[in-house]
Amino acid sequence: MRESLKFYVDGNWTDPIELKTLFVINPATEAPCGKIALGSAADVDTAVKAARQAFKSWSRSTVAERLELLEAIQAEYAKRQHELGRALTEEMGAPASLANGYQVDSGARHLAAAIEVLKNFKFEERRGSLRILREPIGVCGLITPWNWPLNQIAVKVFPAISTGCTMVLKPSELAPFSGQIFAEIVAAAGVPQGVFNMIQGDGAGVGAALSVHPDIDMISFTGSTRAGVEIAKSAAPTVKRVTQELGGKSPNIILDDGDLAKNVACGVSNMMDNSGQTCCAPSRMLVPNERMQEAIGLARKAAESVTVGDPNGNFTIGPVVSKAQFERIQFLIQKGIDEGATLVAGGPGRPKGLEKGYYVRPTVLANVTNDMTVAREEIFGPVLTMLGYHTVEEAVEIANDTDYGLAGFVAGANQEVCRDIARRLRAGWININNGSDLNAGFGGYKRSGNGRECGEFGFHEYLEIKSILNYLEA
Repeated sequence: MRESLKFYVDGNWTDPIELKTLFVINPATEAPCGKIALGSAADVDTAVKAARQAFKSWSRSTVAERLELLEAIQAEYAKRQHELGRALTEEMGAPASLANGYQVDSGARHLAAAIEVLKNFKFEERRGSLRILREPIGVCGLITPWNWPLNQIAVKVFPAISTGCTMVLKPSELAPFSGQIFAEIVAAAGVPQGVFNMIQGDGAGVGAALSVHPDIDMISFTGSTRAGVEIAKSAAPTVKRVTQELGGKSPNIILDDGDLAKNVACGVSNMMDNSGQTCCAPSRMLVPNERMQEAIGLARKAAESVTVGDPNGNFTIGPVVSKAQFERIQFLIQKGIDEGATLVAGGPGRPKGLEKGYYVRPTVLANVTNDMTVAREEIFGPVLTMLGYHTVEEAVEIANDTDYGLAGFVAGANQEVCRDIARRLRAGWININNGSDLNAGFGGYKRSGNGRECGEFGFHEYLEIKSILNYLEA
């Protein structure tokens, strides 16, 4: 049993002002795997005061000093990657191959990207007698989710450090141990006192306190649209900046001119990865109507090849993170069937042979229309919906007919057509033929949030613009 009963505040591991604890459930066993202390508004206030004091000096630190800290964190992170992977498998059920692979690697890769951006980032710009300064916004409240814990911590903490901000991090209470180890890494790297602080806890006790705190200058939140709305409301009276990476219902437009078998299989794989718990997952696969039956067969084959089981074993996916998530996914699968979707693979219930654990059958629902619940709501599980279209124009119209706008996918051989579709999709991150680039700005349109993370785009969210007129130099 893991225990994380201290917070990292002002350069020290400190006890909560009032000890309240929460058991963390291993989703593969449904049994506790550890417990954490739950922070309160009083704990948040202590951390914010430390961050505010530290901002006076850290905001004036040099690029060289920030690089030195990031490189020290990089060295400490490398020492503890296997430990981070084990924690992820326990707390959120990520298969060991995924936890020790992309889950942990993403944190390291975003750190490396931040270092490279910082080396060349222009914090000052001269335009004649006008001087443009990009200055740190201040004390940041960073609220991260459970589905990609290290990835989301990395894309918030490292840009904040790089730009001279100080911060209070709240990891998800469902996946807190990787965040605790991350704090130990930052502490071991020698972060200056008060620059980085971490308070464990839930949304009601810590997240809400960060959102309303008058000495927090910015909130960066990743999570559900519902929670994002509440955070924005809470932050409004203090007019703090709020950046949000929220829900998604991303379309995957598969064109008629490409390798249908490859593109369908890739779409299914991308959907099922991480047990479908990815905000930008391509959950709506759009296929030409004349090839729908062929695509259904291909999707069935691909889904049935996804193995589900003990995350410590050799399986493609593990459980979803919690009982609440499991029950919501089950409800929505049944809702899809009840509303007329065709069950192609999977369906309600646990996979055969798995009587305990929050395991979901890899599910494909076809003949879905865009007015069905499963096409409108984010399911956040290994559930793919398949929709038909007659023309590219109709495909784009269906793709954009959603409250969300986080991501979009296009697969086809004609690059000109793919590029044209990408430009017309109302989403912030568009992937043509399964590309990859960590420097791409990531964030959404519409109810998928605002602001951008990753690469230089993430830096700008933590900066204020100051214009100095008539800045005459000798």
